[in-house]
Amino acid sequence: MNNILSKMNSLFSKYYKNFMLLVNLKSNNFINCILISYFFFLLILPLGVLFLLILQNDWNEVFRKATDPIAVSAYLLTVQMAFYAALINTFFGFLITWVLTRYNFYGRKLLDAAVDLPFALPTSVAGLTLATVYGDQGWVGGLFHSVGFQIVFTKIGVLLAMIFVSFPFVIRTLQPVLQEVEQSLEEAAWSLGASSWETFVKVILPTLWPAIFTGFTLSFSRALGEFGSIVMISSNLPFKDLVASVLIYQSLEQYDYVGASVIGAVVLLIALSTLLLINAFQSLKSRAGA
Repeated sequence: MNNILSKMNSLFSKYYKNFMLLVNLKSNNFINCILISYFFFLLILPLGVLFLLILQNDWNEVFRKATDPIAVSAYLLTVQMAFYAALINTFFGFLITWVLTRYNFYGRKLLDAAVDLPFALPTSVAGLTLATVYGDQGWVGGLFHSVGFQIVFTKIGVLLAMIFVSFPFVIRTLQPVLQEVEQSLEEAAWSLGASSWETFVKVILPTLWPAIFTGFTLSFSRALGEFGSIVMISSNLPFKDLVASVLIYQSLEQYDYVGASVIGAVVLLIALSTLLLINAFQSLKSRAGA
């Protein structure tokens, strides 16, 4: 038995050495091939199939489905609520990051760990939880319902779900950058007579702008494609609180694969255009600052 294991070990070692030799000789080509294949099969191929399915149909039909009033309403609501969610998360995410980074207090590590909860929690569970808490019979929703204000099954519910699922992105993007800001720069500004507000605006904030824009972009992108929690907390009615992701699901339920593909492609183009605009603005701002 030992002889067999020894032979297998020596044979494996021989093949391993030959494999590593091949990799070392053509390491750049090998790595590039793996990266290109990974990128192609994971991103390019699925998107290519999506657009190929659309191209196989009549363009008049594609245009009709893309510009359907229900679809247009869903596009506008999705982008609007995702933008608002990203703005709110950017503002409060910055405040939370500042507190977590600059202050030591009891329960700080627990709060820091809780930030990642939306990453691990299934979105359907998140939607059910939000509907339970903010519904008309919930702890918070009941208070608002008593004064005639409804949260669940409205646009506010959609916004709440988007805020919840995209909440950690700004914090996790800003936190390492803020931790790297040198205290000596702030102390130098104070020694030159700058106030705390002037130090924040002229010393700290310029170093954080790229991270802030990145966090906003990630938060917006995540909110734009949210489905699981929204389908639980909204009424999903056209022209009321129907978002694009739920409309795609409804189209698939009706076996309208072309309509689902067209709506998905439009949302993809909207997201891509928005990301390009944000990145271009960030690049212009960086050049102006330089």
